[in-house]
Amino acid sequence: MKKNMYSLMLSEAVVGEIDKLAHEKNTNRSNLINQILADYVSLTTPEKHVQNIFDIVENLIGSQNGLLFYSQPNDMTMSIKSSLKYHYRPTIRYEVEMYRTPKETIGQLKIIYRTQSPDLLVELARFFKIWIRLENIYIKHFFAKDAISYGMENGRFLRTFAVPNDSDYTEEEIGKAIGNYIETFDEMLKDYLAGKYESTQDIESRYLQYLNSGVQLI
Repeated sequence: MKKNMYSLMLSEAVVGEIDKLAHEKNTNRSNLINQILADYVSLTTPEKHVQNIFDIVENLIGSQNGLLFYSQPNDMTMSIKSSLKYHYRPTIRYEVEMYRTPKETIGQLKIIYRTQSPDLLVELARFFKIWIRLENIYIKHFFAKDAISYGMENGRFLRTFAVPNDSDYTEEEIGKAIGNYIETFDEMLKDYLAGKYESTQDIESRYLQYLNSGVQLI
């Protein structure tokens, strides 16, 4: 949804109250006025659409497994912090970014870690590669070419989000798909680091259990 600059004549008292409310909501004057007017005319802005999705994600997985949510109103990004089951309990952050004008991809997941432990870095890289291999085998063919892509760089793992070919997901379906994806990924990563899988076949079996549970792909 394209934005343009407009001039409005507003009373100082109204602007003062708007600025006070914007500060309380951790946003700015323009975003708040835009959302108030959009609500008044029953128009869903990209920010509101994304916030609805984030609310569904948070309601779905809440504080399960020690996940800690934080996002800003009218922001296109949600962050979820999780503690790993590994020696000194390092943390990992799942950062969900939704695109304002989605095309083949609707957003991306950034998995950010700040560890300096060589052993943990090796284990994380191994798990990410196993995960990519499983997705390439079992789900990648359901999506448009190159819609699902990956990246591994210093301290982060990237994975794009898309909906399968010929699918049109509602906000609730997108939110549930993202929530289920992160919840399962987090559970499996923690179990992998805790040594609960004896082989890659065990990881594959758990992944197939996730796929066969009726979740929507994303």
